[in-house]
Amino acid sequence: TGKRMNRRASNPAAQNEEGFLAGRTPRKEERPSLFLERLRKRAERQPSKLALEFRSAEAKRRISYGALLESAGRAAAWLERQGVGPGDRVGLCLPKSLAGIQLHLAACGMGAVSMPLNPAYSRPELEYLLQDSEAKLLVTAHHPNGPEPQAQAGLRAPTRIVAIDPDRFEDDLPGEAGPFDAASVDSARTALMLYTSGTTGRPKGACLSHGNLTANMDMLGHAWQWSSADILLHALPLFHVHGLLVALHGALHAGASVVVRQSFQAEEVLRDLLGGSCTVFMAVPTMYRRLLAAAGAGPASLRHLRLLTSGSDRLPAETFRQLEETFGVQVVERYGMTETGIMLSNPVDGGRRPGYVGLPLPNVEMRVVDPRTLAPASPGNVGELQTRGPHVFRGYWQDPGKTARSFTEDGWFRTGDLGRCGDDGWYELKGRDSDLIISGGFNVYPAEVEQALASHPGVDQCAVAGLPDDEWGEAVTGFVVRGDAAVTAENLIGHCRKSLTYYKLPKRIIFVESLPRNAMGKVRKAALRAAAGGEQAPE
Repeated sequence: TGKRMNRRASNPAAQNEEGFLAGRTPRKEERPSLFLERLRKRAERQPSKLALEFRSAEAKRRISYGALLESAGRAAAWLERQGVGPGDRVGLCLPKSLAGIQLHLAACGMGAVSMPLNPAYSRPELEYLLQDSEAKLLVTAHHPNGPEPQAQAGLRAPTRIVAIDPDRFEDDLPGEAGPFDAASVDSARTALMLYTSGTTGRPKGACLSHGNLTANMDMLGHAWQWSSADILLHALPLFHVHGLLVALHGALHAGASVVVRQSFQAEEVLRDLLGGSCTVFMAVPTMYRRLLAAAGAGPASLRHLRLLTSGSDRLPAETFRQLEETFGVQVVERYGMTETGIMLSNPVDGGRRPGYVGLPLPNVEMRVVDPRTLAPASPGNVGELQTRGPHVFRGYWQDPGKTARSFTEDGWFRTGDLGRCGDDGWYELKGRDSDLIISGGFNVYPAEVEQALASHPGVDQCAVAGLPDDEWGEAVTGFVVRGDAAVTAENLIGHCRKSLTYYKLPKRIIFVESLPRNAMGKVRKAALRAAAGGEQAPE
């Protein structure tokens, strides 16, 4: 069920030139200008327009569109001197910085593959990613008076490793631009390889083409009404699809300006938001909870912002309500994945529904099916969300088997997420298929129980998972971070009884100090189950 939008993607069963399964490759006469070419043209038309402003406690650094593209061209020459050529993977394990953005744009513009990596990765994690990706180059951070960089920590990988000082990188760039030719890049060529979060096993590299990125930015630009007058406050990391593509690329694609905070500090970000110049802000639910705590009981209207969005995890309805009461705004919740970019969004104009992720973006096809039989689900019934269109990635790096399993025979990508779509076309998420709890023969969707728990005033954060149980098969178990030390398990189960039928009620409440999360704030439920003795944590 759901809306079928304009463009239909074909079966991604054919091998492409890079050796993994891919989606539809447009014919040459169809190819629109791609995001880098549009960025170049904008820099030529408005070279002095502010692109980036890096803010810190000490100073502000401002970079125009013209300067950004000029330095990206010189960064391409630097990459070429390091031995990078078209198709090579370039690992960027850097703090959030101008250098990281320059190198990312440079790699894409010269036909190489940008591979942003979390600077907090341990040595074993980095070794796995470098070995799996066969990266030609890893760029890490080095400060003259700081600790030794990860590049010198004995990494075992067939990768050239170069450490730079991000604050002085421009001083090391060649004087002339390198092989940065945005107009000649093919839409089917891989631009970006992002490793999935690995919450259910070893991470896999999702390969996104230039055409994928451009299609998703076009969709979001229309749905979220981006304009060159917008000013985005950017406080997300740049090694994830949310911060890199949805936020940074979305703003640059529209010709907007970006105020960059290199880390999220709630008090600083709230001060920036209250300052009145920014029009757009994007965050994950954890960040919004911290902003609410920073605001306290004082006046803190954010009505002057045009758009606030939430993603990467479900925004509890109670948090939505608190944001509206405290800041006078309704946050736009949306739904996307590393492999697809954004697919669904609450509308910018009109009503927004807490707990819903809205409607399909233009040119996005969505459907809900029984995950086992693939039969279409009736409106209102829960099933697996599947999508098809120009936004869907090319495939997993060197893993045609996993890629094939991720698509149906007629070209639909299997998200692995459960949800439902009503008669009006609005979508609601119900969690991962792998998180479904079967208790006493009944299906229990953790999101429903989490919503009930989160509505109790004594709950700060919560997550729900199934634990092995002799009587029930799986016992619905709530993991709760208390906001009120006096709250008890009996209080919470009694509270849930007001809104949940008997088989959905938590059989057990486990109080924890914090919830384990990945880099983008998603709760690692396998780690919760492992800590409670329910299963082994994945590698």
